[in-house]
Amino acid sequence: QVEVVQSGGGLVQPGGSLRLSCAVSGSIFRVDTMQWYRQNPGKLREMVASITFDGSTNIGDSVRGRFTASRDNAKNTIDLQMNSLKPEDSADYYCLVHLLLTSSQSKTYAYWGQGTQVSVSS
Repeated sequence: QVEVVQSGGGLVQPGGSLRLSCAVSGSIFRVDTMQWYRQNPGKLREMVASITFDGSTNIGDSVRGRFTASRDNAKNTIDLQMNSLKPEDSADYYCLVHLLLTSSQSKTYAYWGQGTQVSVSS
């Protein structure tokens, strides 16, 4: 059984910082690409950051220069450091991980975290 558990988030004033974390546990061979998405009601889910197993990152245009992603392959975790937050960053944030469940697999399986709310308001 695989679990993807998020932590962090909450309410912060504009210009502040928050850190989100996502941890993968269970019977897996390897965590491949890890990603952060965000979504507001009635809007499409937006990719915020993506980080491959070897650490290559891709940051979304709307948050580049303010958000950074990092991962710890030994712990199967990914963090999203969010600085200089703006009200428009308010959303539900989701972790998406792509997993290899066994060493003989070439296909990855996608698992979502439970989501966490980020609110930026004065």
